[in-house]
Amino acid sequence: MSEARLSFKEMCAKFDVTPRTLRYYEYIELLAPEREGRSRFYGPREVARMTLILRGRRWGFQLEDIRQWLLIYEEQGTEEQMRIWIEMSERQLTELAEQRAQLDTAIDELKQLRQETIVALDRKS
Repeated sequence: MSEARLSFKEMCAKFDVTPRTLRYYEYIELLAPEREGRSRFYGPREVARMTLILRGRRWGFQLEDIRQWLLIYEEQGTEEQMRIWIEMSERQLTELAEQRAQLDTAIDELKQLRQETIVALDRKS
């Protein structure tokens, strides 16, 4: 694979995404590959953006939030993007902590009900 530009197929393979995902990211303007006829090519900028998009998704950010954050870099530069990133990450950390608390509660309830069911079955034996 070329370091300078990746074909559509190479981009899918590099990031382990489906062609549909890559086309969708282009459709919602997260990515803007170069076009030569019907072919698409992804340069270093698009590779960097894809890395950030996938990190954001892994951390639970919505695609629209990621798109807005990437736009800040283009319109206002790195420093402002970093400031916004701090705010976004604080909100996301709070959200993830709330989700973890909900999962912990669900796990505890499931364990309790499982144990109660085991005890009920033992009584019938």
